[in-house]
Amino acid sequence: MLTLLNSNSLTITFFVTLSLSLFSALFMLHPRVPLKFVRFHVGIYGLSPLMSLLNLVTLKTNKIYGPWHLDPLAWLTALFVLTIGFVIQRYSIRYLLGDRNYRKYFALFTFTTGSASVAWLSDDLRWLMVFWGFTLLGITWLISLNKKWQAAKTAIARSGQWLTLSWLMMLLAIIWLAQATGHWQLSFVLAKDSLTNLGSWEKTGINLLMVFAVAIPAAQYPFQRWLLDSVVAPTPVSAVMHAGIVNAGGILLTRFAPLFSGDLAQIFLIVLSGFSVLLGTGMILVQVDYKRQLVGSTIAQMGFMLIQCALGAYLAAIIHAVLHGLFKSTLFLQAGSVVHHYKRTNPTTRHSPLIWNTAGGLLGLAVGFCYWINDNGTGHDFISALLLGWSVSIAWTQLVTSGHGHIGRIVGFSLIAGVTIVFNIIHAAFKDLLHGTVSEVVLPSATLLILVLFILLSGNAVVFWSTRHHSSTSFAALYLWLVRLSEPHPNSVESHPKFLVLSMSKGGNKK
Repeated sequence: MLTLLNSNSLTITFFVTLSLSLFSALFMLHPRVPLKFVRFHVGIYGLSPLMSLLNLVTLKTNKIYGPWHLDPLAWLTALFVLTIGFVIQRYSIRYLLGDRNYRKYFALFTFTTGSASVAWLSDDLRWLMVFWGFTLLGITWLISLNKKWQAAKTAIARSGQWLTLSWLMMLLAIIWLAQATGHWQLSFVLAKDSLTNLGSWEKTGINLLMVFAVAIPAAQYPFQRWLLDSVVAPTPVSAVMHAGIVNAGGILLTRFAPLFSGDLAQIFLIVLSGFSVLLGTGMILVQVDYKRQLVGSTIAQMGFMLIQCALGAYLAAIIHAVLHGLFKSTLFLQAGSVVHHYKRTNPTTRHSPLIWNTAGGLLGLAVGFCYWINDNGTGHDFISALLLGWSVSIAWTQLVTSGHGHIGRIVGFSLIAGVTIVFNIIHAAFKDLLHGTVSEVVLPSATLLILVLFILLSGNAVVFWSTRHHSSTSFAALYLWLVRLSEPHPNSVESHPKFLVLSMSKGGNKK
């Protein structure tokens, strides 16, 4: 009884601290409040991720608390979203200082991440849709703050249209699901008795709506342009998109895993996401703008995360969503310092010894095989093992084989060993934490595995071919096609923002 009381107290305290941060954000909007209050607001906001961490650590069993579904996955997601929000707000104190919308940025950061965290804590599907709608609205408002810039206006229109369409498709899927099962509570909807009321065509229809609803925020093909347009927003806005928004698909499909697993919609998701993985990778290779390279990486990574969901590897998808969000947010916040790291180098051709290349291939094969055996040797684990072994082999080539001298190879090998140890620790921690909450519901069929292997091998074949046919017409056509798909809308690009020119000219006239 005492444990339950403490658990309820922590839950109430979490919502109290989150509410305080929202009130603080509203109070900060008043023009008479000094700007120094921003630091105080960020301190108040920092209590929310702390309370979500305490709830995650002390939670012993899954429980339904009113309209809230409080389990390790819910608290982990809230911790993830709010932590990224706190880091970005702390970073923005000096980064955005001097911007005319300085106060509004912090208020909208709080509103957006707070809504996202509450959405994933919801057991009532109606509350889920309300707070998820607030989250998408908050992101749209963040992009739209700089309305005097024509490029920003175009990004607002396109982003708002696609995100609204995503929300409406998810709303339609939720209403259809609730009407078919007779429940609005997620825990009741996903019960076996409720799911048996769904016909096969109803299940596929609902799942296809959900697939489109998650593919749009994840910027999967052909919806990638809205994320490319959004790079005109300040860097902290691009970073906060990775706080459970563009990577929300993994969380959402994991929540609805009993409904999604074993359905024909998985095949459609694999095809859509597989093509997006190849497209995003191609964008990285052809784009010269650093933020658009990061967007291309996000498209590819989100595609891979959705493939993991389609294969039933929901635990891997959650790990991917969290780690990718933390990593990519950091890269966006460091985008401004990239120019300082650029160094002009004279390219030299270095031929690596065959023994080092062979060692890398054998190491990747051994790591992948050990991973597959230790994880029961199931189908989706085979794909994960293949990709893991492939990654180790590539890392060996970049860090060890291409290392400068014995010292460089030793440092490269040490980095690979360190990353491997950290990966195993994180994987074991997540597996222990989410045991009983996130499970591999249905093993993938042979058709799904063959389809994923075909996509991976096709992409590898294209890369292998392109490296040997740089001067061919087909390579030029492929290159230009990737450039066209990776470019934002023409109206969302300006070589020099016109509103800055107007502001400078007005200032000069006043003087």
